[in-house]
Amino acid sequence: MKSLKDRLRLSTFAVLAAAHLATFALSAGDAAAEERKSIKIGYAVSKTGANAGGAAMTTIPNYKLWLADVAANGGLELPDGTKLPVEVVEYDDRSSAEEVVRAVERLAGQDKVDFILPPWGTGFNLAVAPLFDRYGYPQLAVSSVTDKAPDFVKRWPKSYWFLGGGRDYAGALAKMAAAQTEAGVINSKVAMISVADGFGIDLVNAARPAMKEAGLEVVMDRTYPVGTQDFTTLINEAANSGADTFVAFSYPPDTFALTQQSQVQAFNPKVLYLGVGAGFPTYGRNLGPKADGIMTLGGIDIKNERNMAYRERHKALNGEYPDLWGSVITYASLQMLAESIKRVGLDRDAVAKELSTATFDTVLGETKLENNQLRQLWLLGQWQDGNLVGIEPADRPGASKPVLPKKAWQ
Repeated sequence: MKSLKDRLRLSTFAVLAAAHLATFALSAGDAAAEERKSIKIGYAVSKTGANAGGAAMTTIPNYKLWLADVAANGGLELPDGTKLPVEVVEYDDRSSAEEVVRAVERLAGQDKVDFILPPWGTGFNLAVAPLFDRYGYPQLAVSSVTDKAPDFVKRWPKSYWFLGGGRDYAGALAKMAAAQTEAGVINSKVAMISVADGFGIDLVNAARPAMKEAGLEVVMDRTYPVGTQDFTTLINEAANSGADTFVAFSYPPDTFALTQQSQVQAFNPKVLYLGVGAGFPTYGRNLGPKADGIMTLGGIDIKNERNMAYRERHKALNGEYPDLWGSVITYASLQMLAESIKRVGLDRDAVAKELSTATFDTVLGETKLENNQLRQLWLLGQWQDGNLVGIEPADRPGASKPVLPKKAWQ
């Protein structure tokens, strides 16, 4: 028979053992309860308001396509091979800079999302960049044209800029016009108009020195206010300027109006370069063969099978082809995000480092950022036989040759 002391010792041991087992069971239960079931992705984008048209063309359809592709693949893949579904938290910023800031703060501070996708537009991406930086989120600032990207990368090391700057696009245009002048296809005179707002101001400020450096003479340089509908006077002035090259750094409504009014007035410059909107699928579809010869920002390599397959999937899901400038880049940036998560997991610092340093296989082909910027861009495109093909940089694989002079309106 055991002594009282021994019995007490055994009893105490049993109690401690039971308590330990209970604690272990509780911890295991907590771990199971806290086991991750999904990955939270949030974004605020302009579904209503003045920016809704641009967001509905370039940003929202590609978010939808990427999320659909992720779901079809069983979720986002992690380094151990497991896949987790995406839980989406989305807000309408109502085309308000104040609202997009509030929404991003909500996504980071209240919703605690794992990653935040960017809003549409240069201004809105600049408005939220300090918040992305403060909360430690990588910012894929795709729909942003800015020459200050190198400075922004220094200020916000987890920011990534995908569309280049005004100097890139203006320089490509000037280079093409200078080459065509030297070949005797056009004269050296250029007539320019620009919308008196962010895009137009940035592009024309870059174009002025670019044209001069290329040996071209700007014989007309006019700005017009946002919302202008009648371009008759500007078109007449350009027609009487003696310039073979007409450049409009325009917004979509202006681009469509300029195209229509140029036909009405039989304005037929040998080089016709228009701004945002000339790369929209509706632009080429509505004009048909009349679009041939028109130049704008962007373009694609129609021999890139992945890009063309992406375009068909985009149309199948969204009912419309993507635009021919920023859309494919938007989708490629999301592929880079997914691949980074697959390689390094959900740690945002590790994902940011991967985005900055790694090479990715995307619908653009092999893609690598330089100082957090995408530098492999089509800077100048031209409508040819129903496609907006990339023509500058001329030495880039897949580049098409410009076809000039542009034919007169038929």
